Amino acid sequence: MANQEQLSLLQQGLPKTWNRWRLVHPDLLVDLDAADLSGWHLGDFNLSNAHLSGADLTNTDMNNANFHHAILIGANLSDANLARADLSTADLSGANLSQTYLSGADLRGTIITAHQLKQSRFPRKRQ
Repeated sequence: MANQEQLSLLQQGLPKTWNRWRLVHPDLLVDLDAADLSGWHLGDFNLSNAHLSGADLTNTDMNNANFHHAILIGANLSDANLARADLSTADLSGANLSQTYLSGADLRGTIITAHQLKQSRFPRKRQ
């Protein structure tokens, strides 16, 4: 169950405020498991090491967000924008990536299947 204090701070929609809070509390677990974040604007937010298992991130803008080493097991990321997001070493096991935009996303070391990648959207190379 998501931490309501953290959810309220995130809901303000101010990446500078959130990211400053993360700097002040570097060892605090960010627990957003099963949170309904659908349609939110989380671009430029630092969600590294966050727990987002089972979270609903449908149609959420997470452009340039930092999800380094985040746990997104079973999260719904359908129709989300993860362009240029840092997903390095994140765990996307069982996550729904249907129509998720991943252009320029850092997927190094990410736990993700070929099937999930096929469901997502990458820009097509022109021939």
